[in-house]
Amino acid sequence: MEKRYHSYAGYFREKYGERLQKLVIDAGFTCPNRDGTVGTGGCSYCDNAAFHPGYSTPGKSIAQQLDEGISFHQVRYRGASHYLAYFQSYSNTYGPVERLRQVYSEALDHPKVVGLVIGTRPDCIDDARLDLLEELRDTPMAGKPEPFRTPIIQVEYGIESCYDATLEHIGRGHGFECARRAVEATAARGFDVGAHFILGLPGETRQMMLDQCALINALPLNSIKFHQLQLVRGTRMEAEAREHPERFQQWTLDGYLDFVIDILERLRPDLYIERVAGEVPPRFVEKTCWGLIRNFQILHLLDARLEARDTRQGALWAPPVFD
Repeated sequence: MEKRYHSYAGYFREKYGERLQKLVIDAGFTCPNRDGTVGTGGCSYCDNAAFHPGYSTPGKSIAQQLDEGISFHQVRYRGASHYLAYFQSYSNTYGPVERLRQVYSEALDHPKVVGLVIGTRPDCIDDARLDLLEELRDTPMAGKPEPFRTPIIQVEYGIESCYDATLEHIGRGHGFECARRAVEATAARGFDVGAHFILGLPGETRQMMLDQCALINALPLNSIKFHQLQLVRGTRMEAEAREHPERFQQWTLDGYLDFVIDILERLRPDLYIERVAGEVPPRFVEKTCWGLIRNFQILHLLDARLEARDTRQGALWAPPVFD
C-alpha cells in the first residue's frame, strides 16, 4: 500500500537505495537548561533516561555504543548495512568545538557509520559549530562506498512548541524566534534540518496545535517528529498534571490518530514525517494510556486510518501567496 505521507525511512531508500538505521549515542553532554547557564532542573517534562535505549550510556566509548547498537538493531532490521550515529541525549552541540570534533569524528570513523544526526537545542548553535559541521560534511571518509564518500549530516532541533507562552511555562529557556533563527541558519548552510514537537503540552488547545502547522510550514525544515506528551514519573510536569488535569489533553489512541491526520493534512507535502508518537518504557510512567502498543503498530494503524479517511499529507495545505 502506498504511503499517504512522506516517510523518513522512505527518504533514505529513495536517496540512497537502502534503509539507514539510527544508532542512539550518549556522548556525555549536558544542557544549558541544567547547568545553570539558562536554568537548572531541565524542562518540566524531561527525564532523559526515559528516551534512549539501554546500550546508550555515557560510560561507554562511542565505538562501543555503536557496536552494541548495531547488535541491538540487527535483531529487527537484519537488512540494514549502514548506520547513522544519532547524538540524542541532551544538547549535542553544547560543548567546546574541539570536543565536538572529537566525538563526531570518532563516530564517523566506525566502518558502518555513514553520517551523523545531531540533536540539540536552538540556543546551542552558532557559526563556529556550523563551520565544524560543514568541514566534516565536506571531508571524504576513507573506505566508505558510494554514495557515502562524504558523510550525511543532519541537525535536529527540539522546538517542542511554536508558542512562547508554552515554552516559558515548560521551562525551555528560549522562545520560538530563537528556534526560527537556528533552523534558518542551519538550512542556509545546506544541511537537512529536522524538528521535534510535543503534542498536548499544558494549556495548548486542539486549535492551537492545528494553527501552529502554518508556522511549521514556514520553516525551512526537511523532516519533523511529533510525540504525544508523556508524563514521566518524578518530573515537574507529572506533578502539574496531578494538580491541574484540566490543562492537559487526554487522548484515546483512536482520537490521537485522528488528530495526527488532521495535522498531516495541514503540513507541507514535501516534509518527511519521521515519527508521530513516542515510546517511554513502562517503568518510567504511572500508566501507559494505550497499553503496550509499539510505534510500528501505531504507524500501521495510521496507514489504515488515512486510507479509510481517503486523505493524505498536505490535503488541506495551500502554498503561501505573496503580494
